Amino acid sequence: MRQKPTVLAREIVASSRLFRVEELQLRFANGVERTYERLVGKGRGYGAVMIVALADAEHVLLVEEYCAGTDDYQLSLPKGLIEPGEDVLVAAERELKEEAGFGARQLELLAELSLSPGYMSQKIQVVLARDLYPESLPGDEPEPMRVDRVNLRELSSLVQHPQFSEGRALAALYLARDLLTQRGDLSL
Repeated sequence: MRQKPTVLAREIVASSRLFRVEELQLRFANGVERTYERLVGKGRGYGAVMIVALADAEHVLLVEEYCAGTDDYQLSLPKGLIEPGEDVLVAAERELKEEAGFGARQLELLAELSLSPGYMSQKIQVVLARDLYPESLPGDEPEPMRVDRVNLRELSSLVQHPQFSEGRALAALYLARDLLTQRGDLSL
């Protein structure tokens, strides 16, 4: 296993309401020194969840929300922050109720994903939700989210949808599809 670089110095060089930019001065094992920057959270560190919610044996729920990063409405999986002291699966069910209007009788942690490990410290927990039932909770979204469905057998066409571009959501959908196929719960 490679030896991690030595941190010579670290400094927050920019900060906003949500993010901090941290500058790292590093020395690698071969003596080379470099400056890296990374986006870090505001120190809450509780993480986030993304939910692959099965509406039935082959359809997954997507939600449509305004995304400031792309300045348009995008389809993605329900997701949100884990509150202080909250279990990952409890957070997943809460976010599912807030964003999609459903609870789940079965929740299973599938994986932990990062978006851009070279530049961001944040990770998200992917949870599979099954046996859904209607139940809503008030959320922090500024407007109601439209709920849509996608067939797990048609993920390659989802990539062509003009409102779907989130890579980690696509990875989560493929993870869930492959797991369900391996278990014999979905045939392709």
